[in-house]
Amino acid sequence: MRSAQKGFTLVEIAIVLVIIGLLLGGILKGQEMITQAKTKNIIADFSGVAAAFHGYQDRYRAIPGDDAAATRWTGTTAGTGNGILAGTYNAATAAPEPESRLFWHHLRLSGFIAGAGPNQPNNAAAGIVGAQTGDGAGASAFAAFNGLILCSSNLPDKMAIAVDSQMDDGNAITGTLRAQKHGATDGISPATVATALADAYAETSAPTIYTVCRTM
Repeated sequence: MRSAQKGFTLVEIAIVLVIIGLLLGGILKGQEMITQAKTKNIIADFSGVAAAFHGYQDRYRAIPGDDAAATRWTGTTAGTGNGILAGTYNAATAAPEPESRLFWHHLRLSGFIAGAGPNQPNNAAAGIVGAQTGDGAGASAFAAFNGLILCSSNLPDKMAIAVDSQMDDGNAITGTLRAQKHGATDGISPATVATALADAYAETSAPTIYTVCRTM
């Protein structure tokens, strides 16, 4: 006699589906928590560097990187002292070092931030944090500012929106924090800056990547 084949009951299938749903929900919730933690880290970078910058100004009456008396320390280069931080936020090492990289060296030598050397620090989004003087012209996030700005690169759309909403007005082209989209060769590559002005944030399935810049 042929034995009857036994399959899963509806109750067993339902239990399996519930378990799968719980697992997927936990994974998605975990991803959102990671994104939130990274967002808070990005915001802390802006606040911490701004505090270090103002502390340096109070102590030395100069802009780090542009400080003409930075030879008070050995192993670094002095700036021009003209009140402008020359170089872009993601400038590469050069001889002589651009002031936008000396910015970090002077802050580290003065003890206001940790680390050594002039390299821009990394952020929580696998990008970099960098400083420059806004260009005051052109179709870029930098055009909004003539003074010193701090930029954080490689931020996925959700993170960029959250940072802007929590620190400013949530609008990419207004306020004290502006954003711009990365192009094919933009972001943390040393020789380029993001050039596409973000007129509005957009969340997409393949994340849109932004650099966000804030006045110091």
